[in-house]
Amino acid sequence: MGWKDVGFMGSEYYETPNIDYLSSLGMVFTNGYSSASNCAPSRANLMTGQWAPRHGVYTVSPSTRGKSEDRKIIPIKNTHTLSPKHFILPEVLHENGYLTCHAGKWHLSDNPLEYGFDVNIAGGHNGLPKSYYPPYKNVKIEKGNSQYLTDLVMENALKFVDTIHKPFYLNYSPYAVHVPIMPIDSIVPKYEKKTPWEGQGNAEYASMVDNLDRNIGLLINKLKERDLFENTLIVFTSDNGGLYGITKQKPLRAGKGSYYEGGIREPFFFVLNSKIQPNTKSEIPITNLDIFPTVLQYAGIDASSLQLDGNNLAPVLEKEVEVLERPLFWHFPIYLQAYNVNDNENRDPLFRTRPGSVVRKGDWKLHYYFEDDEVELYNLSEDIGERNNLVEVNPEKADELLTLLKAWWKDTNAPIPTTKNPDYINVSNN
Repeated sequence: MGWKDVGFMGSEYYETPNIDYLSSLGMVFTNGYSSASNCAPSRANLMTGQWAPRHGVYTVSPSTRGKSEDRKIIPIKNTHTLSPKHFILPEVLHENGYLTCHAGKWHLSDNPLEYGFDVNIAGGHNGLPKSYYPPYKNVKIEKGNSQYLTDLVMENALKFVDTIHKPFYLNYSPYAVHVPIMPIDSIVPKYEKKTPWEGQGNAEYASMVDNLDRNIGLLINKLKERDLFENTLIVFTSDNGGLYGITKQKPLRAGKGSYYEGGIREPFFFVLNSKIQPNTKSEIPITNLDIFPTVLQYAGIDASSLQLDGNNLAPVLEKEVEVLERPLFWHFPIYLQAYNVNDNENRDPLFRTRPGSVVRKGDWKLHYYFEDDEVELYNLSEDIGERNNLVEVNPEKADELLTLLKAWWKDTNAPIPTTKNPDYINVSNN
C-alpha cells in the first residue's frame, strides 16, 4: 500500500472511509517511512526495532535478483529467516503479561509462534498468498464463514479479540494489498465507473483496498463493542511503497523496491485516546523502527536494556516536542530487478534497486551506489519527486551526508559489496 493509496493522504480514486475515520482520531505523519522498500526487510526491522545490518534481512531471498550479466558486483548474501536470537516486540510484550496475536502475513520464519506470539492466524514464511480464494494453497488458516482471504483473516482476528481478558497485542498484517491482484467482483463496478486520478485507476486493485478498509471497520467496531477501543494504541502503516504499474503515488518517484520516495514513503498514523490529540499532523520524518520503542513507552515497559535504533515518539505524539533532529538510514547491498514498466522512474530499466545506501537528514536526502560510487542529492522540501540531482550544485551538503553515512556503516558494521561479478557484461563496451 503506497503513500497515497488511502483517502486521508489525498487519493481521489480509492475510498477508505474507515481508515480515514481512524486517522482523524490521532496524529498523521506526512513524512512517514518504511525502513526498507520491500516487505521482508521492512518487517524484520519493525519486529527487531533495528536497522537491517544488525539482522541481515535485506530483501525477499535471494539478493541476486535480475540477470547475472547485468550485475556489476556480487551482492551481499541475504538472511532468509530472522534469527531467534533477536528479542523482538511480541516477545517483550509477552514477557510483560500481554496476550499476543499475529494475523496475516508474517514472512520472517515458518512459525510466528516461535517468536513470542500466543496465537498465529495464517502466518508463515510465504510473502504472498498463491490465491485469495480457497484453496489458499500456501496459506494455512482455520476455516470460517468467509471465503476471501482478507475477510477470513479478519474473521479469525475478531475471534481473538473476543477472547481478550488482559492487555493484548494484535499484529494485524493482512496479505492485502499485495499481488496476486484478485478482485472482489461485487466492488469492482464502483471503481470502473470512477475517473482515474494521478495514475490510480486499477479497479481490481481498488476493490482490494476498499475491502481491506471494510475489514478495518469491523475491527474498530469489535474493539468498541468490547470496550477496548478507548485504551488501545493503534498504529497504521504499510511495509513498503505502492506497486508501480498498479498504483502510483504522484508526485513521488517510483514505487515498491525503489529507494526513491515512492518506494519507502507510507501512510502512517498513531491513535490513542486521551494521550494523542485527534486531527493532528506532524511533518517530522519517522520510520517503522520508531514503533517498537513507542509501543513500549505506552505499555510502561523499560526499554533501556534493548538495542533499539528507532526513537520513542511519545513526546512528538503528545506535542511536547515539535522537532526530532536525527538522520534516517536505509541500506540495500542487493539487486532487485525492475518491473516490466519503467517510465523513467528508476535509475535504469534493469533494476529498481542497485546496491547502495540512503540517508535523509532534515530536508536533504542522499543516495549512494556501490557499483560506481555515484551519488544523488535531493532537497525534498523543493523537489519531493527527486528529479533534480543537486550533487554538483551543493557538494558541501553531499559531503556532509556522505560522511554521516560512512560513520553509520562503521557503527552498524554494515556489509559493503565490493567483489566484482565475473559474469558481468558491460554492454556499452561491446
